[in-house]
Amino acid sequence: MRVRRSMCTGAPERRDTAMPLNADIAKVTARIVERSRATREAYLDKIERARGHGPHRKRLSCGNLAHAFAACGSEDKAAIRADVRANIGIVSAYNDMLSAHQPYERYPELIRRAARAAGATAQVAGGVPAMCDGVTQGRAGMELSLFSRDVIALSTAVALSHDMFDATLCLGICDKIVPGMMIGALTFGHLPTLFVPSGPMPTGISNDEKSKVRQLFAEGKASREELLDAEAAAYHAPGTCTFYGTANSNQMLMEMMGLHLPGASFVAPNSALRDALTVAAVERAAAITALGDAYTPIGRVVDERAIVNGIVGLHATGGSTNLLLHVVAIARAAGILVTLDDFDAIASIVPLLARVYPNGKADVNQFHAAGGLNFLIAQLLDAGLAHADTTTVNGTGLDGYRKHALLDADKKLGYVPVAAASHDDTVLRTAANPFRPDGGLKALSGNLGRAVIKISAVAPERAVIEAPAIVFEEQDDVKAAFERGDLDRDFVAVVRFQGPRANGMPELHKLTPLLGVLQDRGHKVALVTDGRMSGASGKVPAAIHLTPEAAASGAIAKIRDGDIVRLDANAGTLDVKADAVEFAAREPGTNHRSATHGSGMGRELFALFRNNVGAADAGACVFF
Repeated sequence: MRVRRSMCTGAPERRDTAMPLNADIAKVTARIVERSRATREAYLDKIERARGHGPHRKRLSCGNLAHAFAACGSEDKAAIRADVRANIGIVSAYNDMLSAHQPYERYPELIRRAARAAGATAQVAGGVPAMCDGVTQGRAGMELSLFSRDVIALSTAVALSHDMFDATLCLGICDKIVPGMMIGALTFGHLPTLFVPSGPMPTGISNDEKSKVRQLFAEGKASREELLDAEAAAYHAPGTCTFYGTANSNQMLMEMMGLHLPGASFVAPNSALRDALTVAAVERAAAITALGDAYTPIGRVVDERAIVNGIVGLHATGGSTNLLLHVVAIARAAGILVTLDDFDAIASIVPLLARVYPNGKADVNQFHAAGGLNFLIAQLLDAGLAHADTTTVNGTGLDGYRKHALLDADKKLGYVPVAAASHDDTVLRTAANPFRPDGGLKALSGNLGRAVIKISAVAPERAVIEAPAIVFEEQDDVKAAFERGDLDRDFVAVVRFQGPRANGMPELHKLTPLLGVLQDRGHKVALVTDGRMSGASGKVPAAIHLTPEAAASGAIAKIRDGDIVRLDANAGTLDVKADAVEFAAREPGTNHRSATHGSGMGRELFALFRNNVGAADAGACVFF
């Protein structure tokens, strides 16, 4: 029996409207292809062998199969038993503590109904953990955050290991959840996979107002109650947080890589259009299995072109610095080798087209209203800055993503072309009139190692900072020094032993308000760290993800108070100005807090991860 195709998401007639690909983008892609030739060929060979013939569940014993459909209703049980219909595995990151994931509570039943209507079946294959960085920020639990990505990859693999499924729907949005699901799903690269988002919460108080209250609280000019009122007004409903951090950067990444349906990223939760997009995702998953004639496995969707498109989107939107870790790890899971040099080369080519907080005052709802991701995709394609000819889950290539999703007069999902102009050029612009001519991220290198900086929100006059170092081992130490009044001067805060081997590489968000206050007072201030700052890094120059990290005897471990550190975002350099012989002879500092990072709040269980994790520029992953 053939599954039925959605009328609105089946492959339409192609329109070759994209400009020829930019020569420099083509060169970066070619370098990645050549570098990855052996590993990519091995990966594709693996998924081709895994494909097999017909439903995999035919290979299960009668006892295996009976266990798998025992809890199903009679209709689904008969369909699964008959081996002629697609069976879709749902991997869900639902919990109702994460606002972004709370809407997923009702998705399994919606998906099962849609699957039956499309001539298929669907089962929840398994769940994955989903922690909220907003809750654990600055707490011991944050030291599990980055490692949770690899746990999620493992959990996704466990869910799919039953070998019962012909396609996968991944229900996940936030910071480490989408990358973890991606790594796990790519391990089962022979299965078609779609990511199904839930959308952003409604706009609350402005991000600018929230930021001001945070800075006032840091200065002791606002009470805890006033701060809590502001935070509760910002984060106030089901849906993704509305600033452009890692969660929303993940949604951009999935759409740029062709793993969402067009227009799916930023539609409001629990709306009729959101439900229609979810139903259409189920229909499309059923249509692209190996049982039909439009087989589209995720291992073929995620190729070198798709990875480059994701990096292009990251730069064009000024997205989260976390994606410099995650894209490298995702690519490696598909046999593709990506380096920081690739990010840096693409950043010099791709203009910044969006201003969304923390790189501007707008939130993602305003970005979506201005034309959103699909307008931005059209601009990139028209400028020849993205690959149009990629494989995508809707069968159109990226060119099919230059349209907005809507409900037609019959309340059915439909699409209309994007407008030729932005609806708000303070938020979103054309490629001919960008906010800046290059992307929002830049690689740094020098005698301190390699790092990255998010420059899209840094004022041009602060692109170069040269000042004495003040060395810290914890972000709380920076806060204490601020409260003592010890930081009212020009300085570079060196916060070390925050890398993946030291303590799991937590985000250092406590630093943003403090350093912002000092910068607003007129001081030259910068941050250098082997830790993370995520999409919340903003107007203060911050060299992050420094590798080698202090726990791996990197040069950052040798910096002393008073050493002159120079961060030059224009030249892409990061150096300590010290006598090379004397500096090399120094003994590295020790991590006086190492014992506290190894116990409590579940951290004991992650010693295996800390001892085996790779470097930040290799994705900070335990698998590769």
